[in-house]
Amino acid sequence: MRTLAFMPLAATLAVGSLILAPAAFSQESAESVSPAASLTVSVAKPETVMWPVTIPTSGRLAAWHEAVIAAAAGGMRIIDVTADVGATVKKGDLLVQFSPETANATLQQQQAAVEAAEATLEQATANADRARGLTGSGALSQQQTTEYLITERKAKADLSSAQAALASAQLTLDRTKIYAVDDGVISERMASLGDVVTAGEELFKLIRQNRIEWQAELPVKRLADVRTGTIAVIPTPFGDVRGEVRLISPTTSTDNGRVKVYVALHPDEDVPQPKVGILVSGYFEFDQTEALAVASTAVVLRDGFSYVFTVNQGDTPTVTRKRVETGRRQDDRVEILSGIEKSDDVVISGGTFLADGSVVRVAATIDAAVTEQVK
Repeated sequence: MRTLAFMPLAATLAVGSLILAPAAFSQESAESVSPAASLTVSVAKPETVMWPVTIPTSGRLAAWHEAVIAAAAGGMRIIDVTADVGATVKKGDLLVQFSPETANATLQQQQAAVEAAEATLEQATANADRARGLTGSGALSQQQTTEYLITERKAKADLSSAQAALASAQLTLDRTKIYAVDDGVISERMASLGDVVTAGEELFKLIRQNRIEWQAELPVKRLADVRTGTIAVIPTPFGDVRGEVRLISPTTSTDNGRVKVYVALHPDEDVPQPKVGILVSGYFEFDQTEALAVASTAVVLRDGFSYVFTVNQGDTPTVTRKRVETGRRQDDRVEILSGIEKSDDVVISGGTFLADGSVVRVAATIDAAVTEQVK
């Protein structure tokens, strides 16, 4: 009876040992298996290239000089407008025609006044000449002689006044036609058919010689690098627009503490002319220097900082996250100023979802294995 009482306990211990043995074996097997790769990545070493030194900035495009074309006389009605926004015009081209009837009538009236003044002067001159010839003969009194001479002087003054009024009337008639003051492109048109304008009222704005400039803004501390003649580049979808610095503003903006740099643009014939008023980004270009560059896809932004992942080659490749400082950019490449070495294997694709220490599979290694199997 005592022997039978211990048999269930022994059986239980035997079964437990059988259950624990496979569990221990599975744990040892799991520890001997390498962790699975989390992601397949492509790697490449940084490349040393020659790039120009640049200062990136932004600013608005504006007209080099904008001419305001206004009415010089008031009270006239527009009867024809020959130019519109975007029209290319030459200096002296007719832009606006005012109604000339009133000006013509005034001109004719002043012409008649001049003729009358000339006739009056002729008669006054004849009387004065006769008085001067009779001086001392006693035929005319001194008072009469003086009156003839004064009348002649007054007639001359009246003629001069009439001639001035005629010139003014002619000028008013000339102002019934508004001409382009320079070659260029019409940027704004305020003139409308049938309008009765006032003196000084703006009718058009003209971009002189169709010259567009870039008004880039720079911090004061960067002005030491920029001077007249410095090359500037504005990238566009149609190609780069190049120019050179023509003027640096002598004053600093009270809004942002920056200084305007005026860049005269020289667009290529194959690149469309930039449009006035838009805010664009570009850079100033200097001498070329060496740059340690990687693909822009290698740079990962996290928490406001730039990082790249480098691969630690071995039986089980892992990655290390390194904080870097970026510099210049060109096409799909970015310069790394600090944080990596030339010999590093940099992850150029697949790094978005990586973490420091992640196990990876390098695409180049996979390709080599597949090639070896084919052989």
